[in-house]
Amino acid sequence: MKKIELLAPAGNIIKMKTAYAYGADAVYLGIPDFSLRVRINDFGLKEVGAAIRYAHDLGKKVYVTINIFAHNEHLKKLPAYLRKLKAMQADALIISDPGIIALVKKAWPKAEIHLSTQANCTNSEAVKFWAWQGVKRIILGREVTLKEISEIHRAVPKVELEYFVHGAMCMAYSGRCFLSKLFVDRSGNLGDCAQPCRWKYDVNRYGLKAEGHSEELELVEEKHGAYLLNSKDMCLIKYLKELADAGITSFKIEGRAKSVYYQATVVGSYRRALTALEKKTPAARLKKELDYLFSELNTKLIHRGYTAGFLLGGKADQNISDSHQKSAWEFCGQTLGEISVQTRRQLEKLKLDNPIVFQVHNTIHAGSEIEIIRPGYDIIKIHPSVIWNAKTGEEIEEAHGGGGGQIAIIGLPENAGPVPPLSVIRRLVK
Repeated sequence: MKKIELLAPAGNIIKMKTAYAYGADAVYLGIPDFSLRVRINDFGLKEVGAAIRYAHDLGKKVYVTINIFAHNEHLKKLPAYLRKLKAMQADALIISDPGIIALVKKAWPKAEIHLSTQANCTNSEAVKFWAWQGVKRIILGREVTLKEISEIHRAVPKVELEYFVHGAMCMAYSGRCFLSKLFVDRSGNLGDCAQPCRWKYDVNRYGLKAEGHSEELELVEEKHGAYLLNSKDMCLIKYLKELADAGITSFKIEGRAKSVYYQATVVGSYRRALTALEKKTPAARLKKELDYLFSELNTKLIHRGYTAGFLLGGKADQNISDSHQKSAWEFCGQTLGEISVQTRRQLEKLKLDNPIVFQVHNTIHAGSEIEIIRPGYDIIKIHPSVIWNAKTGEEIEEAHGGGGGQIAIIGLPENAGPVPPLSVIRRLVK
């Protein structure tokens, strides 16, 4: 089987490091000025440079997004930005705008260009056109079916093809939506979407009739409202072999605004699936693991239900009854690699045989049933009877994630083995 790239999102440095730790071959990121993620995006030029250095030290890659629908005002700052990215040796640029592609070819002729899914490339003739413009890789629109992918690959076999395999689906055609701009003056096409497709709407059903019927059409009970535009999330973990056989060489995960727990769970699951595919062995539990994901807005909410999207020729799949499905698990922390001198002193005083130090993200209680997910997706199940405050060394009943999160310590059984930095911890919610 040919080598398939696993490409993960990165909204900040720690998310990037987590993605690599759990098996990503490359990440995509960008600064707010030119990226379709303005909010919950901690990358500036300094951080992009640090990310590229870190990735290259690991033999990994960084693709930088310049995928907004640009206006003239955006072009003024672009040449200077491109010069800096060239000096940083970014591995590729993800672009949707033909004008930006032209500017890149002037400022950095040897830059590797990937066509963003925002460009809506959905047929072989379009792929040929973009290849003539110097584009090396096409990120196909989510609307392209498996049959069409295979046809495109046969027509243009030398062009790399990338496809989204997991993450949120937009109710609009490849993200071309104007609702956010209309409702709250935040343009999704400039990276500032307020996600009105996830809102709950009240439906005025008076006078509404179905075609060919005289009776009133009742979509939902008016007093409850509905999530009329809320698309289910994409999950193609069962179709990786079919995608590879069709010609996809890079599997892309959506979610730059998601948490490190999302990174660990999703990237780790897809890495295991790819490894199993390469070795032709079954990978159990992977779909179940992906059901443990949750929304950033509420740690007890997970995905919106899963769909294969348009891959198999189906139509849009909406979850209109609720915003998300719920999970019995809650993300509560991530282990640290670097610790303060103060924490090191407390560890020396505690004299634990197998301690771990972690950043608390959500409340964890002494006696909780927790799972520690190590890179490689090796899971430790424990009930820590004691939690220590890493700053003071005091025993505490619970640790909290507010205000940047406490640093806490728990002890593991000796036979549990080492827990690497960036491992994530989740708690069973009673």
